[in-house]
Amino acid sequence: MVEARAQQMMPCHPEDFLEFAMDVERYAEVDSKIGRFDWVRREGNLVEFKFRPAMPGLPGPAPKMIAQGRLTAGERVDVGLAPLPDSRLWHGLMKFHASFVCEPVENGTLVTRTMTAELIPALRWLVDPILRRNLPGNIETELAQAKAYLERHRGRD
Repeated sequence: MVEARAQQMMPCHPEDFLEFAMDVERYAEVDSKIGRFDWVRREGNLVEFKFRPAMPGLPGPAPKMIAQGRLTAGERVDVGLAPLPDSRLWHGLMKFHASFVCEPVENGTLVTRTMTAELIPALRWLVDPILRRNLPGNIETELAQAKAYLERHRGRD
């Protein structure tokens, strides 16, 4: 299993950051792992989207995936594969979970971004070393870009 984690102070309230993360089309502007969308559907605290993922260090294009993000108001967003029968191929290849956990602090929010991927043994020997090498830096860059995005758009949304 590969796990990567990064933290970043964000210049906003937790609710604002979590709403940014749930707006996956806007969040894709700061996350290179999110490729082109086929569709996005949001209903309340659940967002579901079909897209082409890109994992850092791995050649693409990857098969399309349907993922879900679930908001726990004011606290976190958890992202994973949509339940079967969606993303059947991806369910056969890996277990995947990602999250944004927000903690209010003075002058903003401390965001902890975590991603875990557990690949099937046939792929693990090849893909795990690549992800271990590339994923931590990728999510650090993602959070830095999210902070810059929020600073540029402060007061506009």
